[in-house]
Amino acid sequence: MRNRKLIYTLITLLFAAGFYFYENDIAENKAKIDAVEIEGFNYFPTSTTGQIIHHQYYSLSYNEKYEQAEWVAYELNKKQLSNHNNFKRPYFEQDSKVKTQSAKYWNYKNSGYNKGHLCPAGDRTFSEEAFNETFLTSNISPQIYEFNAGIWNRLEQKVRYWAETHEKLYIVTGGILNPNLKTIGEENVAVPAYFYKIILAYQAPDIKAIAFLLPHETSEKGLYQFVVSIDKIEELTGIDFFHGLPDELENDLEKNNSYTNWSFR
Repeated sequence: MRNRKLIYTLITLLFAAGFYFYENDIAENKAKIDAVEIEGFNYFPTSTTGQIIHHQYYSLSYNEKYEQAEWVAYELNKKQLSNHNNFKRPYFEQDSKVKTQSAKYWNYKNSGYNKGHLCPAGDRTFSEEAFNETFLTSNISPQIYEFNAGIWNRLEQKVRYWAETHEKLYIVTGGILNPNLKTIGEENVAVPAYFYKIILAYQAPDIKAIAFLLPHETSEKGLYQFVVSIDKIEELTGIDFFHGLPDELENDLEKNNSYTNWSFR
């Protein structure tokens, strides 16, 4: 009888201990997710070049070999979009923070390519300073007009729509930079064959991400047809995009290539 009571006591203690650790594990995971919301987007992607530059309204990793940023990262929120101003477009200028010097704007002259914004000027109309900051040559990449004014512009508009509906987003974008690309200008600015854009909605508890890989060409296809996993873009670029997130959350976000949780109206 005494042995039976002892067994019951041990079982009760085991259940209590298990419940305690289970509750603490849930609390710990919730704290991690809440921390994502509190910290905002101060978990930048890795850099393959080591040249990360922080401007006031966006950050970037510059790749001197290809004379452009391998990524540009910034936050976009609903409040920023509500303050829309029509500022005069300034001239493009070199980025003084790039130690190796960013490409000069005249590489694009008579090249047949537009100066394609990575952080769009249209996302920074809430102040003239923010707007002007997007006209640094570290924030552009060669794009054909039909792409820049077409599907790339459609995607930028879609991101602004999502910022309205999700309150705030974190965005990383750039060209796929690899050897043997076509170049323009005296400084051999590379022309990417593909461009990517990754969008993270990071307000807990509704944390989700979506990634696009667009061929650098004219296209009338629906944007959803270019959705890929973040893992795919990491494979192509060698960049780890969300290494600052809790591992389990990062893995879940980066392997997903579904677009069903995003509105494509």
